Amino acid sequence: MDQSDTGEFPHPRTSPLVRSIHETPLPWISVVFEPQASKSSASTNAAATERTKILYLGGAHDAQLHLQERLGDDVEIVPLDSTLKALALMGRGEYAGVFVDADHFSEASDVGRLLQNDRILQGMPDGVVLLDSENCVVWGNGRLSEWTKQKGVLGQNFYQVLGSPEIMGPDFCPFHTALSTRKSSASVLRCNDNKYYRLHAAPLLDSSEAPTHLVVTVHDVTAEMLQQQKLEAIHQAGNELGDLAPDDVADLDYNERVALLKENILHCMKDVLHLDVIEIRMLDQETGELKPLMAFGMEPEAAARQLEASEEGNGVTGYVASTGKSYICGNAQDDPLYLEGCKGGRSSLTVPLLLQEQVIGTLNVESPESDAFDDSDQQFLEIFARNVAMALNTLELLAAEKAAVAAASVEAIHAAVALPVDDILNDAVNIMERSANIDPEIASRLQHILRNARDIKRVIQKVGQNMAPAQAHPTLGAENRPLLAGRRILVVDADEAVRSSAHELLDRYHCFIETAHDGAEARSMVRNVAPEKYDVIISDIRLPDMSGYELLLKLREVTDHVPLVLMTGFGYDRDHTIVKARREGLKFVLYKPFRLDQLVSAIEHTIEEQQKQASPDVLLADD
Repeated sequence: MDQSDTGEFPHPRTSPLVRSIHETPLPWISVVFEPQASKSSASTNAAATERTKILYLGGAHDAQLHLQERLGDDVEIVPLDSTLKALALMGRGEYAGVFVDADHFSEASDVGRLLQNDRILQGMPDGVVLLDSENCVVWGNGRLSEWTKQKGVLGQNFYQVLGSPEIMGPDFCPFHTALSTRKSSASVLRCNDNKYYRLHAAPLLDSSEAPTHLVVTVHDVTAEMLQQQKLEAIHQAGNELGDLAPDDVADLDYNERVALLKENILHCMKDVLHLDVIEIRMLDQETGELKPLMAFGMEPEAAARQLEASEEGNGVTGYVASTGKSYICGNAQDDPLYLEGCKGGRSSLTVPLLLQEQVIGTLNVESPESDAFDDSDQQFLEIFARNVAMALNTLELLAAEKAAVAAASVEAIHAAVALPVDDILNDAVNIMERSANIDPEIASRLQHILRNARDIKRVIQKVGQNMAPAQAHPTLGAENRPLLAGRRILVVDADEAVRSSAHELLDRYHCFIETAHDGAEARSMVRNVAPEKYDVIISDIRLPDMSGYELLLKLREVTDHVPLVLMTGFGYDRDHTIVKARREGLKFVLYKPFRLDQLVSAIEHTIEEQQKQASPDVLLADD
């Protein structure tokens, strides 16, 4: 096999020279390789006058062998002290073979097995190379040649073969570190073609001397890194979209606020998410008409096209608005739903704008390439679309608040924003919980999404408070409750009315309310609220997937202290949930429908007991 074609080290094979030497019964072995590459006729004639070069790894039998006398003056013997050096020279020089003394039989056999088993290494999806102390490739399994489209990589500098990539860490000198510390090292490389490789370098320790060679495995992590970049883009886009400072919108009328939001959306999608064709339509709930809000990169006729929320005859946009389901059009030419939007469009991704699970519009992006969008793109665009829907709804409510100049409109802002933000939190948490062995970097970015969603809520609430007159702030004359201000409370109930009421009743005391639909979702929220914690957890006694007692046990698996408050209606407790919970420390129960002062008292009692560090795991208020 010719090394120049594959970039791999050639297989050993027998030659007449080897057979002639084997006729002498001496304790030594030989490995002979064919030349690395063919020469031109001119160089071949010149080489005919040169001496044949033989690499010799000597030992205790040198005196018996008299190799130079046996081979004659036409052969030049190059002495060595390591099989690795022999391997390196065979990859970079022109030698007829390698002769090894029996003292080095085990060492040579290891190298021989490496070469003979390179077909196994060829089948690996990862690259495997052997580097010398100068970072030059001595041997490889061919993957590096395949990735870089270079036929001959032996003898070349590893970094130069990859086009001098950027070393992103964590070790910025992985090869030097591995050789100097005699321990393995790892790093990530970014190449000019937007390819990413994670490498692991391990030194070859064949003696007590400093190692001179490295075995390096190279794994293509491009897909993983691009996924991480998308998460970063979503996080940044959310920050940009939610950046509605009071000073920016206080003096704007409704149309001016919409124009500002359009500008923010366009910046997020074009400059941050790198999407060039964008269309947003708003759904008229009474007529079903999808009215254009903004379009960029769309054909004028397509942007002005009349569409309705219908599964048929209104393209992908109408289908998504009607069903509330996202839609990926991989090949526009073969998809009967697709209506041409941008010139030369080959694929599209359309997601609904959801507010409290109600479709209020659609967000559509298109590409001139077929199959440009996948499930990951859909997931990320759906999260971003929730931010868009929430921002659009916030501006609507802010306009109503300024016209009414009343506390009721500010509370409406809170009520409208609360549950959509809770949905974003639940979606992000569910993604983390469903993904087994999630990469730490991706988990970190999802944590950023969680924090960003909570920050958006704070910003929007602050905008609503600052734009309303002083008498419209959400206290509504309620007595001062300093113990509740800034407290984080989780409400768990399958009834949307209960979750909405929790926001309505407690937002006025400046609490941070979050909700969950069932016990599993509540457990996930508690697991992912760190480094913060919930000061109080209020749960219905009977959830869709478990009882209040079972929720208590589940929460104890993820946190040492469970400040749980249970709610129940009057009726027979057939599962004896209250009895079981009392055995675990339950003291009081809130009975629905309860008064606001009872709810507030329950929360304050729980917080006070925690402050005294004398509370049991479960605390509930008296009626």
